[in-house]
Amino acid sequence: MRKSLLLASAGFLVAAGPALGQTAGRGVEVTEVVVTAAPFVVSLDSVTTSVDVLNRDDLDTASPGGLGEALSDLPGVRSSFFGPGASRPVIRGLAGPRVLVLSNGVGMVDASALSPDHQVAVDPQEARRIEVLRGPAALAYGGSAIGGVVNVIDSRISETKVEGLEGRIFGALSSVDDGEMVSGGLKAGTGPWVFSLDAMRRQTEDYDAPVPAESRRQLAAEGEEFLGRQASTVENTGVTLESYGAGLSYVGERGFLGLAVKQTDSLYGVPGHEHEHEDEGHDHDGDHDHEEDHDEEALGEEEGVRIDLKQTRYDLRGGLDLALGPFERLRVSGGYADYEHVEIEDGAPATRFLSEGWEGRLELVQAERDGWQGAVGVQALTRDFDALGDEAYVPAVEINEAGVFTLQRLDRDSWGVEGGLRFDRRTLETTTRKAEFDNVSASLGAFLRPAQGWYAGVSLSRAARAPTEAELFAQGLHIATRAFEVGNASLESEISYALDATLHYEGGPWDADLHAFAVRYEGFIDLRPTGAVDPESELGIFTYRQTDAEFWGGEAEIAYRLWQDGDRSFTLEGVADYVRGDTDLGAPARIPPWSATGRAVFASDLWTGKLELRQVGEQTRVVDGELPTDGYRMINASLVVRPAAGFKIFLEGRNLNDAEAREHASFLKDLAPLPGRNIRLGVGYTF
Repeated sequence: MRKSLLLASAGFLVAAGPALGQTAGRGVEVTEVVVTAAPFVVSLDSVTTSVDVLNRDDLDTASPGGLGEALSDLPGVRSSFFGPGASRPVIRGLAGPRVLVLSNGVGMVDASALSPDHQVAVDPQEARRIEVLRGPAALAYGGSAIGGVVNVIDSRISETKVEGLEGRIFGALSSVDDGEMVSGGLKAGTGPWVFSLDAMRRQTEDYDAPVPAESRRQLAAEGEEFLGRQASTVENTGVTLESYGAGLSYVGERGFLGLAVKQTDSLYGVPGHEHEHEDEGHDHDGDHDHEEDHDEEALGEEEGVRIDLKQTRYDLRGGLDLALGPFERLRVSGGYADYEHVEIEDGAPATRFLSEGWEGRLELVQAERDGWQGAVGVQALTRDFDALGDEAYVPAVEINEAGVFTLQRLDRDSWGVEGGLRFDRRTLETTTRKAEFDNVSASLGAFLRPAQGWYAGVSLSRAARAPTEAELFAQGLHIATRAFEVGNASLESEISYALDATLHYEGGPWDADLHAFAVRYEGFIDLRPTGAVDPESELGIFTYRQTDAEFWGGEAEIAYRLWQDGDRSFTLEGVADYVRGDTDLGAPARIPPWSATGRAVFASDLWTGKLELRQVGEQTRVVDGELPTDGYRMINASLVVRPAAGFKIFLEGRNLNDAEAREHASFLKDLAPLPGRNIRLGVGYTF
């Protein structure tokens, strides 16, 4: 009964996606609409912040693995890589609760933002497109979007009619982990009704690496000897993930209404987790022979930690054309989810994490008038979180949030302005404590189109983020971060003041996107060591503190079409990013180094070939207890052949030079390198 009431409430409280339309302003041609940017129509080449969109073809050939891995090749985006089972996007050096992951515009209601070893309860293969917004998007989505938004958009609820049958199927094999993956979807329409089915399965074994799992620096810190570059298998990195869902939509002349359900089941290994337990009973002072130690450990080796994740999710979305004063369209969308994951140690269930709740949005979209677009909306969520077991370092907490916002944009062809305002109230309550936060966020931007093909934009924003349940109430051992974490109930909201500048040019053989940003934080919440050690676990005690911080950097994407003859072309592409962070307490932890990628692309109707060289710099600006990370160079190549309509075959080689690559943004970087040379073969068909 409770689930029914929550789901019904969500239907009235939620909205996601833009109103459908053909123009963003007077005479301005819309190329590709960015669903996540605003409730109204905003073209990809007319946004004032940095945005990337991955469509179905991009996702089929993206880095295999979780959500963070699939997006990690985008400029300004890295992965929190905790093995192939768990990875979240890291945007401009920010991760966890500062990057909001959405499913069709509403929250995931999982536990992935709480800890880096927790999987996001959605897989890239479920999506028809993924949109990534860098920089503050808190006006539209609340304080958890202070660093960026990743919106995973699927096809379960259709907004348009379907005649007959349409669908897709895709499968792939990978060599580095003996991986198998298959996904597919089907839509059937009759009159105004559209029914959809989709499913995916990914199964991989422990992956291979060109070097030992532990880095040279890690071994040196433990007083052990590095025995040279030797190929290894990174243990306890296998993944079995299944997801299946269904949706039903009614599409009429004035709008649509749909309901969807999805089940996610995942079992994955957590590398490095067992390493910490082993180390608690070992002395790495160099008195023992390295090979002898590892032989002894192998004889009595215990089964690694695995996580068994299950989530059932219900979604409702609808849109209605109406004439209500200045408004022309109503959009509602909501999601309810029941999530549980169990950490299995030595084959037995240990700590359990539970999350149940709903989130909803309602948006009223204004009619476009002389280039002026806008929307007002409300958003609400409630979530019950609990953790049970030895590693339950966060108490049971009930989280409630409500927000109201407006976004407005005036586009006069050659120039325009935009802005918005939002107010949020967030409450977190345990059995013994209660914290309440009132936050105001605002933005103001302007843009110019000084000549054909040119677009320049700048925006200023103030965004506010309430502390999370872990930042406020944590008290206990957190093995994933190798720390005894202590929350700080006196924390205040984190405030950011951001400047974003964008320059886009498209003309002749050139296509360029340049972005620069600078962010000043007041009350930046940082996890810092106290210098004390927990006597039981012998791990350092860390507490959450507030300080001032500054982040700045940029991203660049440039393409030059060197040659074109009909449908055939040869293009050179370059991508680069850089971010630097500083706080009053020193450099923040796990800030990614710079990266640059050069790519040559031959494209035709029959086939597309890519050759890529990616260089990632070293990172030596680290905090106490964090080791520097070497840079690496990686060679990738791919070939996609389309022998018939709707049919494609692709062959990809990733890390062809078998480089040692470690992701500095990962807590696990010195215990698990990225996979070595990998060959993937895939086949897809769309009808």
